Amino acid sequence: MKTATIPSLRVDPALREAAESVLHEGESLSSFMEESLQANISRRRMQREFIARGLASYEEAQRTGGYFSSDHVQAELEDMLREAQAKEAHR
Repeated sequence: MKTATIPSLRVDPALREAAESVLHEGESLSSFMEESLQANISRRRMQREFIARGLASYEEAQRTGGYFSSDHVQAELEDMLREAQAKEAHR
């Protein structure tokens, strides 16, 4: 049950038309806006957590002196990609 409202939003008519042009059948502009708001909240939370993890990792690396070269990281990522591709090929 919805119990709160969000302030009305004034937008350029072209933006409203663009939003309406991508609605699915039976979807309202209000439901589209709510879904968009939820997606952006989630994206910003994930972004905030990503930055926090990165800063914590940086602090840990400074504390311990444990750094990895970009070449090392790149090679490790390429190995992971090859393994994933091999698993997918065997499906």
